[in-house]
Amino acid sequence: MTEAGQTTPVDVTDLCQQLIRIDTSNPGGPEKPAAQLIADILATIDVPVHWFEPEPGRCSVIGRVRGSDPDLPPLLIHTHLDVVPAVAEDWTHDPFGGELHNGYVWGRGAVDMKGMVAMTIATLSRMAAAGRAPHRDLVVAFFADEEAGGQLGAGHVTATRPELFAECVDAIGEVGGFSYTLTSKSRAYFVSTAEKGVWWAQLTGRGRAGHGSMINPDNAVTQLADAVSRVAQYHSDTQFTPTTTATFDRLRLLLDSEGFSEDELLSQLEPLTRMLRAGLRNTVNPTQLHAGYKANVVPGNATGTIDARFLPDNEQQMRAHIAQLAGEHIRVDDLYSGPALEAPLESQLLDAIGAALRSQDGSAAVVPYMSTAFTDAKWLHRLGINCYGFAPMLLPDDVDFTALFHGVDERIPVSALIFGVNVLERLLTDY
Repeated sequence: MTEAGQTTPVDVTDLCQQLIRIDTSNPGGPEKPAAQLIADILATIDVPVHWFEPEPGRCSVIGRVRGSDPDLPPLLIHTHLDVVPAVAEDWTHDPFGGELHNGYVWGRGAVDMKGMVAMTIATLSRMAAAGRAPHRDLVVAFFADEEAGGQLGAGHVTATRPELFAECVDAIGEVGGFSYTLTSKSRAYFVSTAEKGVWWAQLTGRGRAGHGSMINPDNAVTQLADAVSRVAQYHSDTQFTPTTTATFDRLRLLLDSEGFSEDELLSQLEPLTRMLRAGLRNTVNPTQLHAGYKANVVPGNATGTIDARFLPDNEQQMRAHIAQLAGEHIRVDDLYSGPALEAPLESQLLDAIGAALRSQDGSAAVVPYMSTAFTDAKWLHRLGINCYGFAPMLLPDDVDFTALFHGVDERIPVSALIFGVNVLERLLTDY
């Protein structure tokens, strides 16, 4: 790394703003300008990158930072450069303006996940300026296409150059590391040690096309509507995995609530309750409907999409149950799927994460949890890497973190960005 004094550390807030101002909406905005910005900064601290561009503009960059102990397995830090689209008129401020208001950086990607991209780069820049190397080698990955499943990003990179990750045992990425104040003496930082599997599918009803004024018992729209209604009633029983068992055991300890039921604990955790409940069972939601082209024409087919999320070891039975609910006249086609994941709870990395958090917040306590989102961990897991969701942020108590992901008025506190850099620097120095 560059000798102390040869670089000026990157300002994390400024970099977060710059990244937000680069529209990398997926679909719509290529990641290449953001990837170039990251590559240029890494070059200033002597970190060359590998470029991947499977389609024009759809770029990922991967670098390796040398640590002081080359005998240790590298730590992988993975982020993504794309964001979900935003409708400007729905927002209080320009979603691609990267504006500062009342101590927050506003814009699409502030938490998902350009804030973490900025924290990662700012941490490496600050360490380089001080002439400090991380304890172990770091593989830093900035992927394209995560928001659409990752085939053009982590999927492509891991398939074509798996050797870049060959020595990595553990990884940190999204979604986790966000705070929630439990008591005056304890603040939980939810670190994802598992994530649910995902199955996107298309339901297709086929019938007899005809004039809208006629009796039509073979109406594809009706077939689909009935099927979607049945599928939406899908319900699974509560199930506990090692991660979710640890979640509630840890919360009981921190809240001094031994003997409390899960429902009693969840009642104390608004607005996180919805997310934590979803981590206890399989879920399915209809998300799109398409049919017809004219008011007085019965179409010959109608389609809808569903978003199903499942716990470990539940995929096949859930698929079968949903197909049964859809009915024999509805065709079910895969659109995208990814496995459910669960990483070890006994981990030196988790211990180091806890120590790094406590170095900046004496009340910090790591709480493992089951992420309901899917991430690029689904591609990295195939290489045998244990993936943990950790993008450290100390948040004000009145912020509903889960509502910011893919939501209107996404924003991140400047103080959370600075906190994240401090925690990451401690983690990378000590672990």
